[in-house]
Amino acid sequence: MMFVILLVTFTSFSSAQNRNAMEVKDRVPAVAGMFYEGDSASLEEHLSSLFERAKSPVCDGEVAALIVPHAGYVYSGGVAASGFNQIPEDTGYENVFLIGSSHRIAFNGASVYTKGDYLTPLGRVEVNRELAEKLVESSSVISDNTAPHIEEHSLEVQLPFLQYHLKKPFKLIPVVMGPQDASGAEKTAEVLKPYFKPGNLFVISTDFSHYPGYEDAKEVDKKTAEAILKNDPRLLLKTLEENRKLGIEGLATSLCGWTSVLTLLYITQDNNNLDFRHIGYKNSGDSRYGDASRVVGYNAIAVFRKKETKNDDDGFSLNEEEKNWLLKRARQTLNLVVRGKSPREPEGEISGALKVGAGAFVSLYKDGKLRGCIGNFGSSVPLWKVVDRMTASAALNDPRFLPVTPDEVDEITIEISVLTPLRRIDDISEIIPGKHGIVVEKDGRSGTFLPQVALKTGWGREEFLGHCARDKAGLGWDGWKDANIYVYEALVFGEK
Repeated sequence: MMFVILLVTFTSFSSAQNRNAMEVKDRVPAVAGMFYEGDSASLEEHLSSLFERAKSPVCDGEVAALIVPHAGYVYSGGVAASGFNQIPEDTGYENVFLIGSSHRIAFNGASVYTKGDYLTPLGRVEVNRELAEKLVESSSVISDNTAPHIEEHSLEVQLPFLQYHLKKPFKLIPVVMGPQDASGAEKTAEVLKPYFKPGNLFVISTDFSHYPGYEDAKEVDKKTAEAILKNDPRLLLKTLEENRKLGIEGLATSLCGWTSVLTLLYITQDNNNLDFRHIGYKNSGDSRYGDASRVVGYNAIAVFRKKETKNDDDGFSLNEEEKNWLLKRARQTLNLVVRGKSPREPEGEISGALKVGAGAFVSLYKDGKLRGCIGNFGSSVPLWKVVDRMTASAALNDPRFLPVTPDEVDEITIEISVLTPLRRIDDISEIIPGKHGIVVEKDGRSGTFLPQVALKTGWGREEFLGHCARDKAGLGWDGWKDANIYVYEALVFGEK
């Protein structure tokens, strides 16, 4: 008979838990036979029954992220299945970022598993080790310490749902968050944000209230879920503190994976192209195994990407007044950031076109030579705000150059490139040098050239691709030949 564990006690790090982490390869199941069935046949049968009763999809947009519970399947499995069931079975994801907060080991930041694959009774889940290692190398807040993964259940219990429901293969990025580190969540979000894009899925593993009575749990869990649905990390933190101050008997926490949910909200907070939907709720008191006097709450929330609407002409243009407004704004921002100051909100009415979500690059030139260039392909943040951020980054954060100094500002000219959405191509003959910019992407590495690069260099199509693959993506001259290639167009304008 399966024995289900509802509560995992929090303990501090110890050498015994480390288990000589350097020798760990594949991560073997720790809670199979406890939280869920330990043999594949019984597990598949249980999953089949859960999905038969799961809630049908509530939206036809692409599922970008899920928040789902991680208790024993007899308690939370129905809610979790309803969350995963929002994804059409034939959906293909390149990577699944699975994020859960540590229940057993206290640490700051995040830990990504890089030593091997994750195993379950349903088989092997391949870890994208190259990308996982890249994340570790990119930030001091992310480590490859295996200890938080070895006994942690919050990631493991989600994998059979993914294996059973998704019919196309995917690669896993397993992330365990420190359990009490809000700053680490924000910094981790900065690293993960570029990967929150179509083709990747983010799964956040968390239960809600722990150990209040049945009715109190329903009330608290509703408040917490409503805060998450507002997509505002500050509101979530405020709500969790308000819940704590209520003094509800038995309430130990109102969100055990709050650092993981907070990480997602820091990633998504500026993205107006997302639709947060509540999918389902139960608590352990609804199970025949549960005690209504002391329950744990389970919510499922799905985050959908809104479908884009485009006109035949790609639906975007700027008039001369709007171009001049952006250039003037970029000049003001440049003057401020090189002096350590931040730009204020614009005064007066902002044109509707400038509030549309769009990607943009800002290029700085001095004596006709590039002095900094940074861009963003995201299409959710308002264009004027993207130009603000990219101007500051081009001036201060382009790793190829020293930061721009105040006495250089008058010698610098600004060029802005507003981008159309990326479009993946299957044949390089679709690339028109001078018209199209390109992105070459493979195994977590990517590089881009703006359309004007081909005009300035005179490169042909294969030279354009070769230089991008070798010089920008680090894939070698021929690396584009088996990489994903995307094209985009740019509306380019600059100071005279």
